[in-house]
Amino acid sequence: MKIEITANAFNPWQQLQSYEKILNDKYAGVYGAANIFVGTMRNYNEGDTVQSLFLEHYAGMTENYLAKVSKIALERWEIIDTLIIHRVGEIHLGETIVLIATWSGHRQAAFESCRFLIEELKSHAPFWKRETLQNNSVRWVKG
Repeated sequence: MKIEITANAFNPWQQLQSYEKILNDKYAGVYGAANIFVGTMRNYNEGDTVQSLFLEHYAGMTENYLAKVSKIALERWEIIDTLIIHRVGEIHLGETIVLIATWSGHRQAAFESCRFLIEELKSHAPFWKRETLQNNSVRWVKG
C-alpha cells in the first residue's frame, strides 16, 4: 500500500510504472488484473468555466484517512495492493489531481475496490477545493 499527498505535479503513468516494479518484485505472477483511475483538472464545474483549482488538506488526517480506506479495501476485496497519490496546492487545467490503482488476481475485485476508493476519497476525505473562475472570482466547492 502506498499513500502520497504531494504539492508537485506528477505523471501518473510514470508513478504506476515505478510502483509496478516494486509489485513485480514482491508479487510476480500473483496478480492478473489492475484497475486504474486518473483524475485531471477540467475547465468547467457547476455550469461555470474554471481557470484553476486550489486543494487544501489537513496534513496527517488526510493520509490517515486514505490509509484507513485502503485497508478497508484490502479486507473487503481479494486485492493484493493499493496506490493513492493525490495533489494539493495550485492545480491547472489538464494536470493530474489523483491516481488510484488496485491490483488483484481477478478483474472484478480490481474494478470494485478502485471504485470504492475514489468514491470514498471524493465524498469523505478531508480535502477542500477552491476554484478560480473565468471572471477571476473565487469560490469554495461544497462537498
